[in-house]
Amino acid sequence: MGYDSNATRERILAAATAEFAAHGIAGARVDRIAADARANKRAIYDYFGDKDRLFGAVLERQMTRCAEEVTIEGGDLAGYAERLVDYHAANPETLRLLMWEALEYGERAVPGEPERAEKYQKRVDAAAAANPPVDPRVLVFFTLGLVNWGFAVPQLRRMVLGADYPPHALREAVAEAVRVLAKYSPPRPDPV
Repeated sequence: MGYDSNATRERILAAATAEFAAHGIAGARVDRIAADARANKRAIYDYFGDKDRLFGAVLERQMTRCAEEVTIEGGDLAGYAERLVDYHAANPETLRLLMWEALEYGERAVPGEPERAEKYQKRVDAAAAANPPVDPRVLVFFTLGLVNWGFAVPQLRRMVLGADYPPHALREAVAEAVRVLAKYSPPRPDPV
């Protein structure tokens, strides 16, 4: 059987996803990724260039998968929020990768930022279809925050809501908060 470059690339991406989710960019080790992927380090560098680009490829893949599986339909942000809660519950590595990106890049541009911004703009456009009284960019941003916060800081979720607070209740609470937010009509700022 010959060398299957697609299979090798997929194994590298799967191993890198687990490694970066667990250790971040700085803590990830190419040696461990290569061993887990049953590939050599040279293949990683040939396919992806360096560790930062490999992280970019991993995150892009995760974000694309999330964007394809969880869409805003008919401007229904509450339904989107519920589906996104479900997605993150089933795919915890996606948010962990975003958190590592935030910690390690801070305010600096991230890999693939213009392309990712275009994907978020599609969500904003879908939210705008409902003609909300508030800026749809703000609605999408706050919706993402409401959904992601409980997963990003599980210790606060436990301390504030209690260890026995059921996940489905958080899902419902986030959806209701998004419904309220979508109806909010903020005061117009005074022109400068």
